[in-house]
Amino acid sequence: MATQRKIFVLDTNVILHDSSCLNNFQEHDIVIPINVIEELDQFKKGNESVNFHAREFVRTLDALAGDKLFSKGIKISDNNGRLAIRLNEKFHDEMIANFDSSITDHKILNTAYSVHKENRSKQVVLVTKDVNLRMKAKSIGLPSQDYKSDQVKDISSIYKGNRIVEEMPSELIDQLYKKPFEIGVENVGSNIVPNEYLILRNGKKSALGHFNAETDKIERISKTEAFGINSRNAEQAFALDALLNEDIKLVSISGKAGTGKTLLSLAAAIEKRKSYLQIYIARPIVPLSNRDIGYLPGDVNEKLLPYMQPLYDNLGVVQNQFNKTDRNYKIIENMLKEEKLKIEPLSYIRGRSIVRVFFIVDEAQNLTPHEVKTIITRAGEGTKIIFTGDIFQIDHPYLDSLSNGLSYLIEKMKGQNIYAHINLEKGERSELAEMASNLL
Repeated sequence: MATQRKIFVLDTNVILHDSSCLNNFQEHDIVIPINVIEELDQFKKGNESVNFHAREFVRTLDALAGDKLFSKGIKISDNNGRLAIRLNEKFHDEMIANFDSSITDHKILNTAYSVHKENRSKQVVLVTKDVNLRMKAKSIGLPSQDYKSDQVKDISSIYKGNRIVEEMPSELIDQLYKKPFEIGVENVGSNIVPNEYLILRNGKKSALGHFNAETDKIERISKTEAFGINSRNAEQAFALDALLNEDIKLVSISGKAGTGKTLLSLAAAIEKRKSYLQIYIARPIVPLSNRDIGYLPGDVNEKLLPYMQPLYDNLGVVQNQFNKTDRNYKIIENMLKEEKLKIEPLSYIRGRSIVRVFFIVDEAQNLTPHEVKTIITRAGEGTKIIFTGDIFQIDHPYLDSLSNGLSYLIEKMKGQNIYAHINLEKGERSELAEMASNLL
């Protein structure tokens, strides 16, 4: 039985999230309100991801443009439905009674409602990443949904990066403490993936292991340190192992505040500084309370300082382990002075060449899947990229635990030989911080 064709009306934020979205609605038709085109015009200039998507989408429209684009629409491709742009029209009585007609979101909603009224035989769906607009649509009987083409299906089963193997034979645990400090992968069960980490137990005996897919062996790892920062639990030991391993080019570390994601990454970067030309530490700028940084007082550097300060705080933790006269203290000072170590907003680094760079992207849960892809695809020879973040602590107004770039990365990269992921669960700041994180 053939699927009934639907009509999807797209909001601006869908296009700014994914400029290739026209290809993701299969045989169904797409309508774009003229107000969306007007809003895209405001985003064409700039170097952020949204600016890229605005430009790319306008180019796509230009390539598709035909005489019927503003009437019956045109065929997108042989495998897709039709695309049409709808001009503004009179507000429906149901809309006037409830919504301010001068607001752009309401104009888009009115267009979707008009299409809905005109096509009783088809299901019309407003697609928007704005939860408030979805609620407004449903209040007038208009089906509405989020754009889900790049979402993780089930956050509860997302890859953790490590597992516990109970009742491991004692002799195998003993073997891991003897040269060559490895055992066959067949001894730890099935479905293990490259660079997965293991806690192997038998009563009071235990060992930490790492699956090396190149040798097909479980190799023992030990708790280690990086530039004076010690791993305090098994998960942190796993994270440091992945961070210090030059064969692993891509690492993601997830976990709540206080688990050591950024601190471990920064310490590992400084420890491995001789292997790289530069260390970049960056984070996306998500305006406080959804207000643009222009609202903040001061020049550009003063406006950005509140966003960058947590990175400087972590650098201070690493540096302040040492006396000011200590060689290691001065190493960090000199790296900052010579710009071998740079802390900047992600947008400042986006256009730069990243060859032989140890690149840490903090707060990666506030990136879209496309932004994560853009960063990784710019990696040159000898570069290592680290993404850290908490997939349950989203500041971006149009992302959630399922649709953010960090969750998407973890799901898509699982099983790749040069990728490792670790989820840190235990907070290490203080007993008070851990209690607050768990209970408040």
